[in-house]
Amino acid sequence: MAAKGLVVYLLTAFSLAVASVYFVNNYANGGDAKPSLLSSSTSNALHQNLQSEDQVWPELKFFSWGLVLATVIGFLGSACGTVGGVGGGGIFVPMLTLIVGFDTKSAAAISKCMIMGASASSVWYNLRVPHPCREVPILDYDLALLFQPMLMLGITLGVSLSVVFPYWLITVLIIILFLGTSSRSFCKAIGMWKEETMLKKAMEERRAFANSRGELLIDAYEPLVPKEQKTALQIMKDNMDIKRMSVLVLVWICFLLLQVIKNNMAACSPVYWTLTLLQLPVALVVFGYECVKLYKESKKRRMAGNQEHVCEAAIEWNATNITFCALCGVLGGTVGGLLGSGGGFILGPLLLEIGVIPQVASATATFVMMFSSSLSVVEFYLLKRFPMPYALYLMAVSILAGFWGQYFIRKMIAILKRASLIVFVLSGVIFASALTMGVIGIDKSVRMINNHEFMGFLDFCSSQ
Repeated sequence: MAAKGLVVYLLTAFSLAVASVYFVNNYANGGDAKPSLLSSSTSNALHQNLQSEDQVWPELKFFSWGLVLATVIGFLGSACGTVGGVGGGGIFVPMLTLIVGFDTKSAAAISKCMIMGASASSVWYNLRVPHPCREVPILDYDLALLFQPMLMLGITLGVSLSVVFPYWLITVLIIILFLGTSSRSFCKAIGMWKEETMLKKAMEERRAFANSRGELLIDAYEPLVPKEQKTALQIMKDNMDIKRMSVLVLVWICFLLLQVIKNNMAACSPVYWTLTLLQLPVALVVFGYECVKLYKESKKRRMAGNQEHVCEAAIEWNATNITFCALCGVLGGTVGGLLGSGGGFILGPLLLEIGVIPQVASATATFVMMFSSSLSVVEFYLLKRFPMPYALYLMAVSILAGFWGQYFIRKMIAILKRASLIVFVLSGVIFASALTMGVIGIDKSVRMINNHEFMGFLDFCSSQ
């Protein structure tokens, strides 16, 4: 019910925001009834004016106050972002523009580099960690194959919408989305905390009762026969599924080739649209195969009376839930394309919503994000969108942060026995992103209104 309420909230708020473009544009232009969509010639002139803004690449100066502060914020943002499985792009982009001094496009490109570094180190750490409850990989490859194609489709859509949508509308949509998902994640974290408290209290009461009678209490969470201690190499082998990882890499390569070739074509040409539409069958083939597999296996188990879930998600894989997951995957990618993040702001909360335990949700979300962010990094590198010294330095900071963030949170969970800590971190990162992106976006939008700048939709083809 809570998930449906969140969806209704998002759809209603998004619809109102998009519908308000005409009124905002009308107000910004002094009440003149101007069209909300620029004509090709006017849009092209405006786009050329925007492109005249110089590309700002500050010099890398070690021990300068800006770089030191950016290092601290980047380290904490990467550590918390990978723990929550959301990346942290909503923190990195404002940091790089306000503190370091990059232009917005370069900041978004470097943000992707940081997300990729943090995700890669987090995945490497998680591959050497066993599943907390079962003898299965901590990475859910079924969910990764389900969401990765939709996420990449959404990123393509998000990048296109970032060209058409006015800046203020992107800001409003991000605030609406982040406030909704952070609130929902925070409520879920509180519920999990209460359940963990009740469980710990029940265990303490059982211990006290058993001790008063001089009985030996067997902890339900401790096996009678000690588990075989596995080495890090054995755990890594158990966590790796070469066949499914190869499929994910193949999808990644297909999307990369299509994007690279498309970027060298004239916008809106027949070849351009053909290459764009070719991404659809690539994604749908993998997504459709995984959907059919989950649906058949789920139905087979229900018919046999087997209550065990097909994968980590505690939902029934019917047409409604599969459609919902597909839409959320596209939405997550769209947000990633608009914001310059890896799409984890939707995927992380979604995995928790469908019943995936926090440790597996965090590991799987960062695993999927590694593919989506690296795709953008390679593309930005070929387009020369970021300076290599800064990118390498901040990526190194993120790699260390991703590793130590995972190490620290696993230790805290082991000591406190509270997996809800991951969900609290997730909701906190999303809320912090809403604040930073919101404050910067509102400030810039107010200045645009005061300068009577155009606040409506841009023409896609002439704005490329």
